[in-house]
Amino acid sequence: MSFQNILVPIDGSETSYAAVQKAADFAKTCGSKITVVQVLTLDPYIAAEYITASQTNELIERAKGYIQKSLEDAKAKFAENGIEIETRLLEGQLVHREISQAAEDIKADLIIMGSHGRTGLKKLLLGSVAQSVLTEGTTPVLIVRKN
Repeated sequence: MSFQNILVPIDGSETSYAAVQKAADFAKTCGSKITVVQVLTLDPYIAAEYITASQTNELIERAKGYIQKSLEDAKAKFAENGIEIETRLLEGQLVHREISQAAEDIKADLIIMGSHGRTGLKKLLLGSVAQSVLTEGTTPVLIVRKN
């Protein structure tokens, strides 16, 4: 099977950059198009004006700046491997839903993403984006864990 269109969600962590490296390997082998996304999580209480009236605030702008830097870092890592990519900053309340929707929008045939490998109480309290993308999405997912 050839993967022509790969989505790589990142969160700025070392774990997500392990997924970036794996996606670069796939892209070199398969000649795949890569789209890297990161989600700005919008809390409805903090971002109510932003969501309903397109007004912004300092906290959201700061978060967007951080995400843009993270996307540029990923772009640089792919460039080191001679691969040009597209990046997208997504916004929403549920990270896994935004990732699944992005996969549909770009017609991805594979999602390559990192997993922090949380277990027990940490997983229960913090949730697992990777697990949710696996169970709720329809696109095949390759989970990468940082060694």
